[in-house]
Amino acid sequence: MTRTIRRLAVALALLGACAAHAQVYPNKPIKLIVPLAAAGTGDTLARAVAEGMARELGQPVVVENKPGAGGLLGTEMVAAAPADGYTLLAVSPSHVINPALHAKKTYDPLKDFETITIMANTHQVIVAHPSTPASSLKELIDYAKKNPGKLTYGSAGLGSATHLNMELFKSMAGVDILHVPYKGSTQARQDVLSGQVHLAMDGLLPVQPLIKDNRLKALAITSSKRAQSNPDIPTIGEIVPGYATDTWYGIIAPAKTPKDVIARLQAAAVKALRSPEVADRLAKLGAEPVGNTPEEFARLLEREQKTWAKVVKDSGAKAE
Repeated sequence: MTRTIRRLAVALALLGACAAHAQVYPNKPIKLIVPLAAAGTGDTLARAVAEGMARELGQPVVVENKPGAGGLLGTEMVAAAPADGYTLLAVSPSHVINPALHAKKTYDPLKDFETITIMANTHQVIVAHPSTPASSLKELIDYAKKNPGKLTYGSAGLGSATHLNMELFKSMAGVDILHVPYKGSTQARQDVLSGQVHLAMDGLLPVQPLIKDNRLKALAITSSKRAQSNPDIPTIGEIVPGYATDTWYGIIAPAKTPKDVIARLQAAAVKALRSPEVADRLAKLGAEPVGNTPEEFARLLEREQKTWAKVVKDSGAKAE
């Protein structure tokens, strides 16, 4: 009887500790790791949402950039962090692409993390230098089929989302366009602007002013639906049936982070995304807020992992 009472006391104490944890969390600043360089789309989005979350949580949400190895450095750091809700990771499709690119797996994008929410969807776009002999996606496909291997396109690098999105398009459209990998989107953008390459797959946000000034031609976006910010640009899927790759940005935490903490973080992120301040900032970025549930985000990751593993295998892409 005494032993039973002791066990009951221990169980009640643990329940009390969990309840107390839920009530006091968070009681110190939270780190949101962005495994990319500062000033990019993912970094800008993370900072906007982090500010809104901080207001909801009553504690600073500090964004730290940990670029390196195509995002592996920051991702591995968070995978190894304590599962206490104080170290989070901002992710994009590269989160599920990277493991497919490396022969040696350093993390499992599903098992090593807990999903919180998708912050927003953005768009990638195929842009062309004005001299490129195509002003629409249909014209591009027709020209590329008549002139295989003559057109070139730039990407942010081997295995990047811009590379794989374009390879998927090439495969589905049945065209041969030469890939020129760069070390980042900025270099690829500069070379398509100067005419060194005919095309580039790039984020819609940074090329919007270039499209507006007619320095680049926008042919089509990769997303499943047209961008609210640029509804005149068609989707690739309108010309190539079945093509759709949404560029999403989400927040995750180390595996085994308590469910109540995940729920608290998700609620704070959703409230932030619905606030006028954050919504306005995202609109200016050409981003469309999401704020879905952890379960919905997890299902998306499972689908994305299967999709990109196949694209990586078919393209023969490997990490540099």
